Amino acid sequence: MPPQTADAYGDKARYDRATAHLDAPLAVVDLQAFDANAADLVRRSRGKPIRVASKSVRCRALLERVLARDGFAGIMSFTLSESLWLARSGFADVLLAYPSVDRAGFAELTADAELAAAVTVMVDDPAQLDLIDAARPGGALGGEEVRVCLELDTSYRPVGRTVRVGARRSPLRAPAQLAALARSVVRRPGFRLVGLMAYEGHLAGVGDEVAGKPLFSRAIRVMQAAARKELAQRRWEAVRAVREVAPRLEFVNGGGTGSVQHTAAEAAVTEVAAGSGLYVPRLFDNFRSFRGRPAALFAQPVVRRPGPGVVTVLGGGYPASGAAGPDRLPVPYLPAGLRYDPQEGPGEVQTPLLGPAADGLALGDKVWFRHAKAGELCERFDRLRLVDGDRVVDTVPTYRGEGRTFL
Repeated sequence: MPPQTADAYGDKARYDRATAHLDAPLAVVDLQAFDANAADLVRRSRGKPIRVASKSVRCRALLERVLARDGFAGIMSFTLSESLWLARSGFADVLLAYPSVDRAGFAELTADAELAAAVTVMVDDPAQLDLIDAARPGGALGGEEVRVCLELDTSYRPVGRTVRVGARRSPLRAPAQLAALARSVVRRPGFRLVGLMAYEGHLAGVGDEVAGKPLFSRAIRVMQAAARKELAQRRWEAVRAVREVAPRLEFVNGGGTGSVQHTAAEAAVTEVAAGSGLYVPRLFDNFRSFRGRPAALFAQPVVRRPGPGVVTVLGGGYPASGAAGPDRLPVPYLPAGLRYDPQEGPGEVQTPLLGPAADGLALGDKVWFRHAKAGELCERFDRLRLVDGDRVVDTVPTYRGEGRTFL
């Protein structure tokens, strides 16, 4: 977690003033921090456009805000139903980052020319093409042409198949495998190959400067340096192989918040993806290459004072996805000096907090937390209060607030 400073204390006073008229629980986005983080992503992207990962934002108003800035173009979505909803809402370039088996969604996509022009779907297996064809109105030869993107596996395998670093995503690893599927797409009526994606989560989402773990951090940096070199070469070869099949490939997408500047430096990459870097949740505190400003916070009210050095807040048990562990928990952020009771942790309906700062809190006071991951916070709240300076200047719905729970 970033060191607490006088600025952090000042932010607590500012957030408290801004939301003094509101009862907690509530969630805020600090617009000054959000915009500063967006500007830093653009700086690191080296002039290449940034496609915004919607799963890390989950709020249409903030997607619109960041896409209105120079340097950002397009959305990377996470489900087909979300993609269709965003396209119908006016977002003209939506890349679905994960394969789908949503037959109703594909029927809708292939029946509407405007949707089909706005949405690109992910494919890494010919069987996925069969599923889309089966959903078309009128059968395999019916409906609109579907825009297709292929995904390259980015995992690092320094000693063949015995050691793997990185997420288990696409089965397509070798350039020849990408080229073979590309040929299947271009030969098949009703599909157009337009893109290639490669998400390097072990580089973009793994911090290389973990507080209190210098040897571990160094090992991460050594691994990442080797993985970047291997991936850059393989990605270049994959892009070359696919372009031989589809010379009019529109985009090659890569990266993520933690690796924007490295991925953007690759000549084969035409755009980078980022989303978490706008909110800067706690999992992105451990990077040497950038220091973002926490922009998305949630507040829980003090409802009990069990004794000296202890307060209890309402709820707060909002773990993030991924392998279970302490790093998936939100952290008490402001005031500084609060920690969980190790026997209870953050709870479903109440959370005891320990530390000297507890004695300065009264019933009804707000404790501000940071979520471990970015957009998942929005699955807990139906609205975000947008703070500018020491005022709430707007209230906007999250996906959940619009009645949209896609996963």
